[in-house]
Amino acid sequence: MEDPALERHFKGHKDAVTCADFNPNCKQLATGSADKSLMIWNLATKARALRFVGHQDIITGVQFSPFGDLVATCSKDRTVRLWTPCLKGESAVFKAHTATVRSVCFSHDGQRLVTASDDKSVKVWSVHRQRFIYSLNQHTNWVRCARFSPDGRIIASCGDDRTVRLWDTSTRQCINCLTEYTGSATFVDFNANGTCIASSGDDSSLKIWDLRTNKLIQHYQVHSAGINCFSFHPSNNYLISASSDSTVKILDLLEGRLIYTLHGHKGSVLTVAFSRAGELFASGGADGQVLMWRTNFDTKSYQDVLRQHSRRSSPDPPPHLTDIHPRGPHLHLPQPSTIEVSSISLHFKGKGIWFADEVYRNTSDNMNRCVLVLSGYPVALDTTLQHIVQQLDILTQTVAVLEERLTLTEDKLKDCLVHQSQVLKDVRASEERGRRERGRKNASPARFT
Repeated sequence: MEDPALERHFKGHKDAVTCADFNPNCKQLATGSADKSLMIWNLATKARALRFVGHQDIITGVQFSPFGDLVATCSKDRTVRLWTPCLKGESAVFKAHTATVRSVCFSHDGQRLVTASDDKSVKVWSVHRQRFIYSLNQHTNWVRCARFSPDGRIIASCGDDRTVRLWDTSTRQCINCLTEYTGSATFVDFNANGTCIASSGDDSSLKIWDLRTNKLIQHYQVHSAGINCFSFHPSNNYLISASSDSTVKILDLLEGRLIYTLHGHKGSVLTVAFSRAGELFASGGADGQVLMWRTNFDTKSYQDVLRQHSRRSSPDPPPHLTDIHPRGPHLHLPQPSTIEVSSISLHFKGKGIWFADEVYRNTSDNMNRCVLVLSGYPVALDTTLQHIVQQLDILTQTVAVLEERLTLTEDKLKDCLVHQSQVLKDVRASEERGRRERGRKNASPARFT
């Protein structure tokens, strides 16, 4: 059973399924919908599903707490609700934002919530006190998603201002801003150990960044429409993505390529989520369907998956080489230690930063593949470039602050000019009335004799 298999098909929502999450105990699946309801699906055979109502508008986000005793939902009705996933279905509600709340996420210890909203803010809340703690306010447009890192020390957020921002939860400051998108950044999340973040966009791109080096390490362009959601496998070796092109794509992150395309939904796929152990994943879409799949592929080597694909009647097309940047060495093959170029042997020694100079032939195996010779440049130059980039980031933030202040000043000046114009009109009207009054007093009535 190398391929993912459709395990179950849940029916109950009357409108688009917008969000999904598995209980950490893997006994329940929560889904939110445009029908304003929260469904808790019990995964045991023939078990009863629970429907919870209370939101006044579309539910946009859902997540189980780390211990599975609470479910948080957010909605276009500007509220966040904390539900107890039992028959009573009790919930606590608090007004979180002044506009649509797009996402909700628990911290790793279950003590805090982070929410993202169309009011351009990211807010952090106390779960037990159900009180606001602090706000993060440097986004300049709608914020689509916000997530805690696994250790709770960083918050990642993204939005319609085409940026992905990283925040230090102790200083409450923005520590990095990634501006690689030509359109809205739709979703962001950390991998299981918190060393990388992935972000997706409505330009159909998906990018993975290494937080240890602050560099883009993979770039996928495998969908034909915007990506609405994605989920890392707990092993960090796979990622599933949901798109408006009606497909779910499965990426092998070690190989850096697309391995499956799933066609199960009619219309946009709006949400996907792996279970905590990774043996299951769920998808939901505009067709109101909730599909639960058994993973299977995570137990097989990539070569076995390729062999299975070669036997399939309609294998998934491999992505174009330009879909993935940068393309690193194949991780499952032995790394060459000696390289021959015109009878000259070159050795890789130590770690460095490399540029491509000329084509050579790899003689460490019999593949006869042409690759590139790499030559180093001084590390000091890299340090200088990083310093310049940091200074440019600071300058960009300074310019943003100045623009905000200039905008406020401009608004105040406009108000002042309008007020001054009104005062002048009032003065002129008063003078005109005065002249008319004096004219009536100076005019004497004619006397007839």
